[in-house]
This record gives sequence, structure tokens and C-alpha cells, in this order.
Amino acid sequence: MPQPRGGPRNSRPRGILSYDKSAMALDALVDRLANRGLDIPDKERALRYLRHIGYYRLSPYTIPFQLGGPDHVLRVGTTFDDLLDLYVFDRALRLIVMDALERVEVAVRAALTDHMSTAYGDPHWYLDASHFRDRGRHAGLLKIVRDISEDRLRGTPDAGEDPLVHGSALEHYLTTYGSPELPPSWLMVETLTVGQLTSAYRNLKRRADRTAVAKCLGLTTPVLESWMQTYVRVRNVCAHHGRLWNVGLGVYPAIPNSPTVPWLEADGALPERSRKRLYPVLVSLQSVLGKVSPRSNWANRLHGLIRTRSAMNLRGMGVPESWTDDPFWRRHLG
Repeated sequence: MPQPRGGPRNSRPRGILSYDKSAMALDALVDRLANRGLDIPDKERALRYLRHIGYYRLSPYTIPFQLGGPDHVLRVGTTFDDLLDLYVFDRALRLIVMDALERVEVAVRAALTDHMSTAYGDPHWYLDASHFRDRGRHAGLLKIVRDISEDRLRGTPDAGEDPLVHGSALEHYLTTYGSPELPPSWLMVETLTVGQLTSAYRNLKRRADRTAVAKCLGLTTPVLESWMQTYVRVRNVCAHHGRLWNVGLGVYPAIPNSPTVPWLEADGALPERSRKRLYPVLVSLQSVLGKVSPRSNWANRLHGLIRTRSAMNLRGMGVPESWTDDPFWRRHLG
């Protein structure tokens, strides 16, 4: 029997083995990389990087250089700087993606609170369960906001003696007003994580409300729901400084079928092999930025970062070699 929309997925079975690997000193970990064929001309330099980055954060960047097989042997000529170059590129990519995600996330928060507050003439609209499909999830939303509010009241006041230091808007509301107990919508949305924000949007009962919010971002309801689910995953990867350029996200943005949603235009612009890579996420972000931040130079910064990368990098992200030829990107590159 299929799960209800938004319901839990069947859990995969746990493994049966017992983890019995010992922790290794940094010296031994550098030797392990060298034994796998990595050229390390300066061991002290490698130790310094591993000490401050961590072996288990850096070692996945060896995967594209491996020959394959259980021994993780590297191609002849692979150097420690090859790993660092890929790591530094990935870090720069995360920062660029986070910049776009921030703008999209802020726009969704604003669209949700502006529409619902004005459409229903109620800055505390979210307290009314009739606006939501699932009453249990609505109760969970109220608990999140209530817990955060109570934590803020228990905490140290934000403002100090410096006149330039002011308390947060949430603290001001809580210490000024006794009713309603919870803050107005424009403060409520700021208390939510992007995952909680996505859940609140998807739980809106009336399709007209979901459509109105999506339209503010130049999207349709199904596209916004899909893209926000992907952005939750991407944001978590970026926020935890994880590997992004070739990571398997598990959830990918839906390809729009509405002409109102900007998307790639050239035939074959998104090959099948690219659909479960980072590239459609990048396209989706630029699609939204075209609406919420039309003068942004984000596309130029993205192009500047990846234009000199190797074919291996492009394949890992699913980016076609001639990606900038598509009219979608040409409109934003200049």
C-alpha cells in the first residue's frame, strides 16, 4: 500500500557486521595515503592539513583519482595538491550555492507570511488549524514556535549597555506582549529551519494559498514543493561542510513542465546522466534568482568558478561541456 504524501518511507535494513576498526594517528593516516599511491612531497605539510581538515573529510576527494577496487589505489602521478585543489574548489562551490540558497529561502519566508497574513487579514493566521491539512503537523509547528519562544525568555537578554546593540524582534515581542502567546507570522517564519518551513508550506490546506506563494517565486506549486525538498538536503550538506560537487543527494528538483517556469531551452541541455547530479540544482537556483534577485551576478560567479575545471569535475556535477550555450544561461551571463 503506498505511503500517504509526505509520509515516512520504509526503512532500509541495518547491516549485520560489527565495526571493529581502530582509530589511527595522523602519521599513520598520511602513510596510508602514501601507500595507496598518493605523491606527498612534504609530509609535515600534509600532517598540518589533515590535523585541521580531518582525514575523513579529505579522503573522499581521493575517489575520482582511484583506479577502482577494494584497495583504493590511486592513479600514478596523483598528488596531495590534487586533493587540496578539489577540496578548495568544493568549498568555493558550497559558498556560492549557499549564497543562492539564502536568497531563495528568505524569499520563501517572505512570500509565505506576506500572502497568508494579508489574504486572511490576520498576522497570527498560523494559529488557526483550519489553514492546514494535517492537524498533527500543525500542532508540531506550534510546539516548535512555543519551545523557541520559551527558550528565548529563559535565555540572557539580547540587548546590552551599548546603545547600538538591540534585542531581537522575537525577544521584543515576547517581553512586550502577553497576547497572543506566540509571535506574529513574520517572526514565526524566522524561527523555522528550512526543513520546517518547507513542511509548513506543504501543509497549507488550500491549493490557492500554495499557488500564490509559489507564484511569488515564479514557480508552480509542484515545482516549489519539489525544489524546496531538494534545497533542504543541499543546505544540510553545505551547512555541515560536506562534499557537494559529486555527492548523491537522494532527492532532485523536478523538471518544470510549465512554460511559466524558466528552465533550460536547448534540446538535450539536461542529459539523462545529469538529472541525478548537482547541475539541475544549479539551474533551479538560477531560475528562482531570476525572479527574486534579477540583477544578481550569481551566474557569472558560478561560471567563473567552474569554467576552468577539468572534464572530471564537470561530469561529477553533471554539467555539460557546452552548458553556457543554452539561452537560459546566456540571459544571465554577461
